[in-house]
Amino acid sequence: MGTSLTAGYGLDPSQAWATLLQARVDSAGLPFLVVNAGVSGETSAGALRRTDWLFGQGPIRVLVVETGANDGLRGQPVDSLRANLDLILTKAAALTPKPILVVAGMEAPPNLGRRYADDFRAVFPAAAKAHGAVYLPFLLDGVAGVEALNQPDGIHPNPRGSRRVLDNVWKTLRPILDSLSRQP
Repeated sequence: MGTSLTAGYGLDPSQAWATLLQARVDSAGLPFLVVNAGVSGETSAGALRRTDWLFGQGPIRVLVVETGANDGLRGQPVDSLRANLDLILTKAAALTPKPILVVAGMEAPPNLGRRYADDFRAVFPAAAKAHGAVYLPFLLDGVAGVEALNQPDGIHPNPRGSRRVLDNVWKTLRPILDSLSRQP
């Protein structure tokens, strides 16, 4: 589940990293279905509001939670992001079977000040640790701030950037999926 960064804002749907992930999973011979549950413009509060619906769609083996980017862009309180992410992960951990949780880290825009950025950044590893989730340090690592990998808005990855995001996610997901595929 995620924001426009997962939904593939401004891209052909086939170019979103979550869609590309299915092709990567298939080419690795892994028996998993990837669902792109990204919603453009969504804050962590919006993600929390749709958890009951999303989690009711069927069993989830692995849940990647990418949220908070829009909270940061809007300068929303870090405490709200922390509380929303905690509730999302709590609800996900209560599912049967319990999915493996992956928390994708995010950075706040620098114009909000160092303290806000530091507090914002700290939310993600703390939430992952508190919930026994796998932590993906920064979804946009190697993409954020690189003009050649972003759309003209400077925020959303272009097709090349989306493939780089996929590589970031795959480094974290591949060992998880390999392990799950060996389980009966």
